[in-house]
Amino acid sequence: MKLKTLIVYYSEHHGNTKKVARAMAEVLNAKLLKTQDIDLGIISQHDLIGFGSGIYWGRHHKQLFDIIDRLPNQIYKKAFIFSTSGAANKSMSFHEHLKSKLSKKGFEIIGEFSCLGFDTAISESGINKGKPNDKDLNKAKEFALNLLSK
Repeated sequence: MKLKTLIVYYSEHHGNTKKVARAMAEVLNAKLLKTQDIDLGIISQHDLIGFGSGIYWGRHHKQLFDIIDRLPNQIYKKAFIFSTSGAANKSMSFHEHLKSKLSKKGFEIIGEFSCLGFDTAISESGINKGKPNDKDLNKAKEFALNLLSK
């Protein structure tokens, strides 16, 4: 059975998360929507929903949480979480709050993906220049391909 997939993302500043979302969408044949363009009714029309953004001071962007807070409880919906961030060593721990919110709404979390992104939050010259790169985007595609078997 082919899953009807939607990816909801927030990407600001450098477009890091947008690049990752597009790479995943290509593999999953997913509809891509920015958080600011979503109509909540579209969630019910999809079997698998990806939620992602850059990490802002330790969490996904507020717009993702606002969407989830407004959603009714879900039944039989699978979800995955993704992010880009300036910090490599804590990247997956940044997902915990979003993961908890989604689980409380009834989503089954079937995967998580994170990679470094160019970040200028602390330094004007930035860190992780050139990230995500082709290698990161290929890993995002591999992750998406693995989701299809879950």
